[in-house]
This record gives sequence, structure tokens and C-alpha cells, in this order.
Amino acid sequence: MSETVFTKVDYDLGSLVNFIALGEIGLPEIQRPFVWKNAKVRNLFDSMYRGYPVGYLLFWQNGLAADSRTIGTDDKQKPPRLVIVDGQQRLTSLYTVVKGIPVVRENYESEHVRIAFNPLEGKFEVTDAAIQRDASYISDISILWNEDTDLFEVVDNYLTGLKESRDISSEDIKKVRKAITKLHGLLSFPFTALELAADISEEDVSEVFVRINSMGTRLDQADFILTLMSVFWDEGRAALEQFCRESRKPSKYGPSPFNRFIDPDPSQLLRVSVGVAFKRARLRYVYSILRGKDLETEKFSDEIRIEQFSRLKEAQAKVLNLQYWHDFMNCIRQAGFRSGKTISSKNNLLFSYMLYLIGRTEYNIDEFDLRRVIARWFFMSSVTGRYTGSPESAMEFDLARFRDIEDGQEFVNILNNICDITLTNDFWKVSLPNDLATSSSRSPSLFAYNAALVLLDARALFSKVRVSELLDPALQANRSAVERHHLFPKGYLSTLGINAPRDTNQIANYALVEWGDNAQISDQPPAEYFPTLKKRFGTNELSRMYHWHALPENWEHLDYREFLEKRRELIAQVIAEGYQTLIAESNEETETKEFDLSQIVVNGESEEVEFKSTLRTNLHTEQKDPRM
Repeated sequence: MSETVFTKVDYDLGSLVNFIALGEIGLPEIQRPFVWKNAKVRNLFDSMYRGYPVGYLLFWQNGLAADSRTIGTDDKQKPPRLVIVDGQQRLTSLYTVVKGIPVVRENYESEHVRIAFNPLEGKFEVTDAAIQRDASYISDISILWNEDTDLFEVVDNYLTGLKESRDISSEDIKKVRKAITKLHGLLSFPFTALELAADISEEDVSEVFVRINSMGTRLDQADFILTLMSVFWDEGRAALEQFCRESRKPSKYGPSPFNRFIDPDPSQLLRVSVGVAFKRARLRYVYSILRGKDLETEKFSDEIRIEQFSRLKEAQAKVLNLQYWHDFMNCIRQAGFRSGKTISSKNNLLFSYMLYLIGRTEYNIDEFDLRRVIARWFFMSSVTGRYTGSPESAMEFDLARFRDIEDGQEFVNILNNICDITLTNDFWKVSLPNDLATSSSRSPSLFAYNAALVLLDARALFSKVRVSELLDPALQANRSAVERHHLFPKGYLSTLGINAPRDTNQIANYALVEWGDNAQISDQPPAEYFPTLKKRFGTNELSRMYHWHALPENWEHLDYREFLEKRRELIAQVIAEGYQTLIAESNEETETKEFDLSQIVVNGESEEVEFKSTLRTNLHTEQKDPRM
């Protein structure tokens, strides 16, 4: 017989609930948020009442020393011997109903799960207002298992209320007593648990989970670390979840983590804490040391666990610091981004926050200088999609550069050097135009272009209103203040035989316009609608508009394919110009380059770039501009 990695252990509901209450079985409050609908909880109790099987439980022996202690305050009497791998939702359902305590939902709001029971019919329902008024139901079965409850008193009170609404027979009374006693007796309902050995890896645990639970989502390292936090540092995990909950809606009562860029999840903020504490992105390594594992001897140590949790605790305090959090958001604004709708990678934002905290708290870099370098870094990593492929590996590689540096200047130099060697001349002139050849509405290069328009203080196309104002996330209306307009409308392209979305929805066919103009243009050919709209502007304004919106000369008369190719090159140049504003030495330097950028400086070298988007003829006389 082959050796197994598990043992089979039998429990009953009462012992499971007691072990959870004591802390021997670690049931995290929201290892994953409680996602079961109340109707599913009702069905679980109905199945148990009928004597049906309700599935296996899967536990993992934690392998920690028996006399280990939790960090911080906790009312549990002993550390958990077992961590729940599968059965989280079932055990949470059972525990919350039997104990009468609330669960935390996916939106991080607390809710009591109230299940009603009709003893005469042996029927369960989710409690609502109608059932609460119905004397034939016990509106909340949690009362049956309350320590202060007298079961006979519950039966008598139920029968008294029922008699006030209907006639009941002696047979009804017997049925009621039997049903309530049977329901109370569910504490003896049998469960079978498979307990995985402490020495198997988390990868093996996840594989077992998937194989026995085809509907399950594969566990990742963040799941395991968050479980450890629930086991050894309850208040730390609670603080993470409180922060995430409050970040989702504005506060009426004072400072809060609410922002327009990200609604973070606990696992995302955990990654930031881990990066700040250990300069690590691969959570597998961190999980091992947080369990107290000596990586050389392979043995577990309380001392190592306590020490590493202390480092995590210190880092998390920085991550959840509201001042740091909102000061960092100013870095993202300085990079030209205005809301989460214009950010293609949350990983990029979180890693940038990690770097910001390291620079601010470990190297005490001046806030003005730090904001500037982080803004530059964020723009670079956004336009290149640095963390969209294998983000954990890329982050681990980048963090490794900072493990041995000694001062803030070295920290800044490393970040600037990475930006320089990434954004080469070849990137601006070859890679970026190729990246723009897509119809993806969430392309990193598209969002970088929008950010560049903000940085260049550009107006929307055919408008005198700044793009930055129109992209303000605080503006809420039936239609967005600014819309992506097809320069060559789809209806017009259809007459040319161009119908595929990958062709009509090319990034280079879009421009930001006010919604009223978008509606007015409709499906007109550009050669028809453009002459009317350009009459709104003088020569200088129109020239700037051509420049900002990367419009080739006589674009409205170009072949569509030629137009796309030329505009992609010009968009790349505008993005490069926007990026230049982040590294310019002064406002004066930025102003001289805003509309007449003749050079892009990369890696300290200058290379002339011709901006064909500058209008080269007098728009009224068709005379050549003598300055050109």
C-alpha cells in the first residue's frame, strides 16, 4: 500500500465548533470573504436535518510548536493545530449560525446570517420580514445553541405564540417538540476530515485541494499567509480588512483610505507589506519563514516565527499609514494618471507604493524628490507593461537590487538608471509605435498617451477644456465628460469595406473629445466634419491641437491605413514628450519643449525628432509657415 499524506479523522458538529472557538482549528474570519448566499446556508442545515452527507473537510497540520503563542491580544485559549484548506464556507456557515456571530461579506460589510425553521413542516427558510412575523417559524435558529437558552423554554414560547394564531392539536405539539429537539441535536451530526501532514509543501496542499474539489479556486501563497495572520496575529489581519473596506467609499467622518485609483484587497496590501519587510515578491519564501521554518535545518522555531512576524507587523504599519498612502497617490497624479480607469496594472501601482515606502521610511528621501522619481518610475513601468507578464518574477528581480544599498541617493540612482535603460531610443521609435497597433481599450500605451496629455496640459480635441479636467473622476454624469471618438467613424469605414473591430477600433483611430462633439460628428467622414470644427480655433490653437492629438498633416484626406501608421508614430512622440516633463529640471525647460520639442533626451544622448504633427501651412492662406 502506498504511503498517504493524510489521515482520516471523525468529528461531530459540536466538537468542530468547540475546536474553532478554542483556536485548535484555525478558522480565519475571512480567509476568503464569506461568499455563500444565505439560501445555501439554509440548504446546508436542511441537508443535515434530513441526515444527508455534506462532504469532506480538508485540514492541514500546521507543524508549529505546541507551546507557540499568538502575536498581540487574542481570546483564543490555544494556538491552532489545524488550518482549514477546504470546507471554509461550510464551517463558517455552521459556526456563524451555531454561535450567532456575524460574517464578513465580499464588500467587507458585517452581516448576521439568520436561518428560520418551521417545526410543524420541518422546513428551513432564510429569515425575512414576513417570516419574522409568522408565528409558525422560529425566526433565528441560533437561539437553540445559545449558552443561556433553555430548550424547553424555547419550545413553550414557540407553542404559546403559535396558539395565538391558530388551533393546534396534541399531535402538533408532539411534532413541534420532536422537530426542535432533532434540530438541536445537529450538534452530534458526523463529519469526516482529511488531515494533511505538516511536512508536505503548500504546492502539494493546493494540488490536493484542487483534485478533491473541482469547483474550487487554486489556493495561492497569499491565502496561506493570510491564514497564518489569522492564526498568529488576528488584529493585523483585521486591520488589513478594515483598511480595504474603508477604501471603497468616501468617509463622512474624517480621514480614510478612499481614493480614485484602487480598491485594494487584503492579499494585495499583504504583498506590499512583504516587499517592504523582506524585499521579497515571491511569497513562498516569506510563507516559510513566517511559519518559523529555519531554511537550513528545515525545522520550525517559535523564535524565528515571532521575529519575522514582528518585521511584517512593522511593515504593515507603514503600508496602512494614511498619510503615506495618500502622499503616494500624489505620485500617481504627478505621473499624469487621474483614476483607476486609466491604469492597466494594479501590480504596477502596488509595486510603486512598495518602492515609495522603502524610499520614504528606510532612506528618508525628501518628499519632493521621492515623488518625482516614483512618478517617473510609475510612468515607465506603465507604458512598458513591466508587471503584466510574470509580475512576481519581475518584482522579485527588481527588489533584489535594493537589498544591499546603503543610502537614499543610491536608491534614487537605481530607479533612474532602470528607467534610462528601459526607455531607449528604440523603444520610443520602434517598440512603442508597434505596441500602439492594437484595438485593446486597456492597452498600457493608450493609458500612457492619456497621461501624457495631462502632463502636457493639453486640451481635448476640438475643445478648450483641459484633458485633466475632463478626466477628473469626481465628475459623475449620465455620459462621461470626455469620450473616445473615432476620427474615422465606424459608419464611414463601413462604406470603405472596413468593418472588423480590430481595424475600426485601433488606438490610433481614437481621440479624446467632449461627448457633445462626439454625438455631433456621428458617422460623417473626417473630410466633412473637420472643416466645420476647426473654424472654432485660431492658427496657434489649431497647431497645438494637431500636436497634442498627434494628427498628421492633411490627416482627414489620408488613406485610412496610412493615417493609422503615421498617427502611431506621432502618438509615441507625444508620450515621449509627456515623459520628458517628469525629468525636466525646471518648469521653464518644460515650457520651451511643450509645443516645439525638437529633441528627446534618452540616456544622456540627444537625438533629433521631427514632429510632423506641427501644422506646416497657414490654415487660412495655405501659405507655408516661414518658421518651418
